[in-house]
This record gives sequence, structure tokens and C-alpha cells, in this order.
Amino acid sequence: MTNKVLMTLLHDKKYKSIHEVLSVYNPVDLADLLETLDAQHLAVVFRMIEKEKAAEVFAYMDNDQRQLLLDTFSMEETAELLDAMSADDAVDFLEDMPANVVTHLLEKIDWTTRSAINRLLQYPEDSAGSMMTVEFIELHREMNVQQALDKIRRVGIDSETVYTCYVVERHKLEGIVTAKDLMIHDGDTKISDLMTDTFISVHTTDDQEFVANQFRRYGLIAIPVLDSEGCIVGIVTFDDAIDVLTEETTEDMHKMAALTSNNEESYLKTSVLQHAKSRIVWLMILMFSATITGTIIAGYEDAFAAIPLLVAFIPMLMDTGGNCGSQSSTLIIRGLAVGELQFSDTLKIIWKEFRVATVVSVALAIANGIRIYIMYGNMQMAMVIAISLILTVIVAKMVGCLLPIAAKRCHLDPAIMASPLITTIVDTCSIIIYFRIATLIFAL
Repeated sequence: MTNKVLMTLLHDKKYKSIHEVLSVYNPVDLADLLETLDAQHLAVVFRMIEKEKAAEVFAYMDNDQRQLLLDTFSMEETAELLDAMSADDAVDFLEDMPANVVTHLLEKIDWTTRSAINRLLQYPEDSAGSMMTVEFIELHREMNVQQALDKIRRVGIDSETVYTCYVVERHKLEGIVTAKDLMIHDGDTKISDLMTDTFISVHTTDDQEFVANQFRRYGLIAIPVLDSEGCIVGIVTFDDAIDVLTEETTEDMHKMAALTSNNEESYLKTSVLQHAKSRIVWLMILMFSATITGTIIAGYEDAFAAIPLLVAFIPMLMDTGGNCGSQSSTLIIRGLAVGELQFSDTLKIIWKEFRVATVVSVALAIANGIRIYIMYGNMQMAMVIAISLILTVIVAKMVGCLLPIAAKRCHLDPAIMASPLITTIVDTCSIIIYFRIATLIFAL
């Protein structure tokens, strides 16, 4: 259904037709459709969605649309919506609301839901505890397959996933059983005979990025979350892991581009002023740091006066060095982020990047040396550029690989040591190398 069709049905007051169409729509698509409506029509259409689906749709809507709805809802309607949401989605929603509003809402919802939400709100932000859901299927080892299936039929509708079930005794997680195991075995088979006691788990205080990477590494659908005593307190599902990876990737991209924004809004919904604020700080820092390069260049005025041609090759050397450093840093940051590289691999990384830099720099040096000799007929200048390129590329590769590793070792985000900062450092090094080589060869 398009916005135009929906508006036509609303205008003709064909509410039954709208309800029938909305009932077969996917919650994600519904959320996208509702984003095209103004506040008045948004509230009308949202109230036509079935209660359980409405809670799901609300979880997929962006903050602006949610706020438009809340402005038209009574406190009771909001509490009812919150009660129908899964606990982890409800927590995400409440975290963005004023404390006094959260208190009033929690007073009006079901005790079980309130208890689950309060528990999740106590965990540190961006931890496994804050992103988990407490709605999972709990089995006991003395059950048989038929009893387990009966329980899934009773409580599965309120669970985040029914594919993976958790065998629990006195709150301790003893093993897991998949729905596939239950379906292919006889009804009188004991759960203790089917469960596997080797499983991947995380703790409530583990960082959300670590949790998300466990899904990628092991190909999981859900992962149990344990407290400090080994008791299962919830699960994290793959859809939450995808959200975290998207969030972390966006954050890393911002840092790699020297953006300081923590704004979660989309590009088009972020104001011009907010965009400017997120960029100007790092740009100011990098601009003033570039004065170092300018000071170095100014110190070689006599060399320029003697050989004006030296100036023509400065941009090429600086750009080549910056590009080489960025290539190395990107690969190292990615490797650190996905766990492929560790601090213990530093020497291996240095040795590999040095060999890569040697091959790349020699190829670039030969190509530029020949070009310069053909264009200017000056063998000395060709030698200066060739040697400068080799040393610049090697230094750039070393800086590009070592800075992210050093940041990781200091418990900083490696993405901070990204293109703009590395480029600034490499620019300074390349200028120093260039003029040192030039003064030696030309005896300036």
C-alpha cells in the first residue's frame, strides 16, 4: 500500500479496508509507511493496528514518529503499548524518555513486565545486560520431548525465539536444545539425552560489540546471558546483534572521518548546525596541526629559491604518503574490530607492511623517476623523488599500522587513529624526508 492509496482510504473513511490491509503488512514495512503520515493521520492509522503488531511496529519507528504518537496518546495508552512490547525494546524506548515520565509509565504496566524492565535498566549502557531480553523458553532436564513441545506451545508466543531452548536447573544454565532436536525425536525421549552442555555464552557486563562479534564468529541465532554466578538472566538474539554492529560501524566511520557526532538521527534529519558542530572540532585541530608542515616548508626557502621545481612535487609526495597510511590503517582497524588481529601480532604486522611498502614504493619510485627524467631531463631530481617516495611510503605504512595497534593497547578506539590524523602525521614526515634528501643530493 502506498501513501496515496492509504490517504484515499482515509478520506473515504474505509476503515475496515485499512484494518484488513494493515493486518497482513510486515511490521517493518508498516513502520516505513507510517513515517509518510502527518501527526493526525499517524495516530488514526496506528490505532487500527492490532495490539501485538502495534507494539512491534512502534519498536521499528524512528524517534520523531514515536514522539508524534506519544503526543497524541494518553498515559494509559502509552503504558498499554509498553506492556505489549518485548522487554528489550521497551528498555530502548524508555532510555530516551525523562525519568519522571518513565516512573509514571512503570507504575501503570503489568508487574511482570515492570520487573523485567527494571532489571534491564540496571545494567550499564552498551552492555550485554542492557541489550538482552528476558523472554526465552526454559526447560528442565527431566522433561521429555512431548512435555517440552507442550510448554513451547503455551509460552512460545511470548518468547523472543523458539528455535533455541535452554535447560535450566535452579537458575543455572546446564545446556541447550534446539527445536530441530525436539521435532526429530520421539515424544518420550528425555531432554537430558538431547541437550548439549557445550555452548557459547556471554556475561551481563560484556560489551555489546563483543557480544555482536560472537554472533558473527559462531553463526548463532541467540546467545544466553549469564550473571556473575552462572545463572541465566536473558538472551540476546541476532537481530539485536545486527543493530549493534550497524551502530558500531557507523560510529567507527564517523571517527575515521574525524566526526565527533554521537547523533543517532539519519543524515537528512540532522540539522545543518548539528552537522557543522560534529565536523568543526576535528577540522580545527587538523588545520592548526598542519601549521607544523608549513613551518617545516618555510625553513627551506633557500632550497626553493635555488631549485623552484622542488615545490611542484610536494603535493604528490604528501598525497601518496597519506593514501598509503590510510590503506594500512583501514586494514588494521578492520582486523582489530573483527578480532583477526591482536597486539601480540604487532611484529608480524610490521614485517608484512614493511614488505608491502617496499614493493609498492619501489614500483612508484621507478615510475615517477622515469617520468620526471623524461619530462625535465634532470637525473638528480628524479633520484630525489624516487628515494623520497620509497622512504615516505615505508614510513606511512608503518605509521598507518602502528597507531591503531597502539590505540587498542591503550584501550582507545582504533578508529580514532584514522585517515585525518594519520595523514597529518605522514604529511609532516614526508616533507622532512623530501627536503633532507633534496639538500643532500643537490648539496643545498
